Amino acid sequence: MSMDLHQPHLISDCLIHTFTFLTEGDLTSASSVCKDWNEAAETPWLWRRMCLQRWSFCSLAVLGSEQVNNSWKKYFLRRCHLEMKMTKGRSGGYTCKSLRGHTGMVVGLVYLQGNPAQRPDIWNSRATVCSASTDGTVRAWDIQNGELLWCSPVQSPLTAIVSDEQHNVVITADSTGVIKTWQSQSGQEVASFSTASPHCTLLQYNINSNWFLTVGTSQGSVCTLADSALTKRSSVMVCDTFKVNTLLVSRDKKWITAGTKDNDDLSPKVIYTESLTSPSEDEDPLCQSVPVTGCQAAVFIPTQSARLAIIHHSEHPNNKALTVFDVSIKKTKYKSEIQVQQVESFPLTLNTSASQILLEAADSDCLVLAAGRELWVYSLKGALLASFKEHTMPISSISVNSFRVVTASQDLSLRVLTWRHDRDHGLTLESQYHLLGGSHTMSRGFTHVACDYSSIVASAEGKDGKDVLKAYSFTS
Repeated sequence: MSMDLHQPHLISDCLIHTFTFLTEGDLTSASSVCKDWNEAAETPWLWRRMCLQRWSFCSLAVLGSEQVNNSWKKYFLRRCHLEMKMTKGRSGGYTCKSLRGHTGMVVGLVYLQGNPAQRPDIWNSRATVCSASTDGTVRAWDIQNGELLWCSPVQSPLTAIVSDEQHNVVITADSTGVIKTWQSQSGQEVASFSTASPHCTLLQYNINSNWFLTVGTSQGSVCTLADSALTKRSSVMVCDTFKVNTLLVSRDKKWITAGTKDNDDLSPKVIYTESLTSPSEDEDPLCQSVPVTGCQAAVFIPTQSARLAIIHHSEHPNNKALTVFDVSIKKTKYKSEIQVQQVESFPLTLNTSASQILLEAADSDCLVLAAGRELWVYSLKGALLASFKEHTMPISSISVNSFRVVTASQDLSLRVLTWRHDRDHGLTLESQYHLLGGSHTMSRGFTHVACDYSSIVASAEGKDGKDVLKAYSFTS
């Protein structure tokens, strides 16, 4: 290639174009050859392009507020280093803290302030987790330092917990049916509402900055509350006399799915969210049964506006099927109708007698299913992409995001798996390593797990009745 040495910008442009074919390691090496190569290799556009190819983002906001000190190159190298640590899981690549203080069983844990996998902040990855227990307390933890930030006053045994990072609120339910909201920074009680239900399933969501909480009760109804004062908006019967333990909201927030796992003859129902949040006195709630019975697990697909996947009983005894539906509304001059249209359906051969089936959906349109000691990954069309049987005891909880899958088991271990795009076989899941939660002389196994981009938190059931949280933090 001939170059006009009297036009140095041509040399620079050619170098930059050539450097687009290099890996990050080769690009770093090329920068030490000479001054011209260094200037070309340090071009922000090159590193931004590499970030975009690897993580599918192009926002300068990922660099943080200190633009002078941070750059696309620093971001790329630092995030690669962090992901290498999280993928290898080697000793020294992470810290583990035991968070003690609960004197009862942990019934749930949620991130109050996390590091989202879709757009992580690798410059400041501090996380706060909140746990609820049968000891009647809510506790907030700084998981990097292993410190208790606040603890609520003792109340009736808690049964459920959810959080809303957008409004800095934690919501709990107790064994008497009392719903409470807590200010996530201070732990101060904000409001309470009584459902008179010993079992409550909580679903929090925001519509156009308006805050809502839908509660499934043990009497078979769903009650919807609004704003921080927990003002009652509506109550709808879904499955009379059977507790509502399936409660989901679609990505577009237009649909609520509610049902029970306790009756094989009942079908879950899809409810138009507006019927719950802004009910009309003159019209019944817009509600439609999904054409399957015996719902075992369900999830809305996060990449679609209103696509619902349900595991249910099939025509053959003891067998299960997974069916995918699209939910929409058809409006005419005189009425509106909910349409639940089947997209895919395929049988599941779980080969397990496990009573609990766990189902989550990944951002890549994959379904992650766990039952007994096994884990499966399916496409929405029913293709089995991967399967694993690495635990020695049943899986009790799973956490799924766009970077990894974490399974928690009664064998007191966490298995960490990461997503990988294979050139020949497409997306697949790879098992990487396991994290141990201590000794079986002290614990019965893990019961819950949650994770953000750079940390994992799990609760271990204590044999003395006092559960302990294990917090694993990865730093770059």
